[in-house]
Amino acid sequence: MARVLVVGAGLTGSACAARLRGMAPGRLEVWDKARGAGGRMSTSRSARDAACTADLGAQYLTLETGRAGPRRSFYEELLSHGILEPLTAPIEGMVVKEGSHNYMAPQGTSSVVEYYLKQSAGADVFYEHHITQISLRDGKWEVSRKMGSPEQFDIVILTMPVPQILQLQGDIVNIINESQKHQLESVSYSSRYALGLFYEASTQIDVPWAAQYITDNPCIRFISIDNKKRNIESPEIGPSVVVHTSVTFGHDHLDSDPAEVQQLILNHLESIVPSLPKPASIKCQKWRYSQVTKAVPNCPGQMTLHTQPLLICGGDGFTHSNFDGCIDSAMSLVEAIKSHL
Repeated sequence: MARVLVVGAGLTGSACAARLRGMAPGRLEVWDKARGAGGRMSTSRSARDAACTADLGAQYLTLETGRAGPRRSFYEELLSHGILEPLTAPIEGMVVKEGSHNYMAPQGTSSVVEYYLKQSAGADVFYEHHITQISLRDGKWEVSRKMGSPEQFDIVILTMPVPQILQLQGDIVNIINESQKHQLESVSYSSRYALGLFYEASTQIDVPWAAQYITDNPCIRFISIDNKKRNIESPEIGPSVVVHTSVTFGHDHLDSDPAEVQQLILNHLESIVPSLPKPASIKCQKWRYSQVTKAVPNCPGQMTLHTQPLLICGGDGFTHSNFDGCIDSAMSLVEAIKSHL
């Protein structure tokens, strides 16, 4: 009975685990270094009221009809279960491509990832499991993490951002050959900050839009009244506001003091929306690996690092940073793993 480990509880990892559950006769585990599921599709909660939430990563999903192909079934499945709904709230400055359809997640984008993890019923999901080393031991992979004893697996699937794969220690350093290393090192990501502003119930945010793209500010690129965008406005739950910075601002302040960055963003936000009330709490999220700007070349969906035992990696670094890219990678990973189960 094979013991399989998926590293990363983001969209690629969770979708991969959901598809593997039906074909992996052994034990399937999912590890993530964070405290919850979602990765860059995470939904944060107010420190004061867990019912007040905000999507600090992906804001909505777009299905391009002409390029849908087999992915359409994934959208249809999520729509049929109420995980996704059509995005109907007004978003100023959004470029809508002909034939495309936009969807939002009423319970937050992390609910998409949580849905797939539930579909992997029987898989054991562990959070705050930050892997540091992968080495060969007696024909298996010995995986070490920051806290806890090393564990052994027959198959290991890595779905974290590519730079984090290259940071792993142990035998994996020498297992990745020079050609693969060169390919992996060529990947690049944009960086940005996201701010979540959480308010007390009954707070009024008086703006005519649900979200807005900003083109004339050096710091802020996108603002969303998140509960309005998700059509979940309620007098019993406080509203939330999400602010995404520009890529240039993210790059320039990547290693700056978080408190200073937060204040800078708030200053710019006040100049754009001066009527915004004072929030009850704020969360500042740094996305060091926000979106892939250059994917791994000549490796559509995944890269096999070692065959016996199998060590394979995937994620949006092997496709592109949206729902379709992550699903494409998950499907590619599962196809490559089939023969090893």
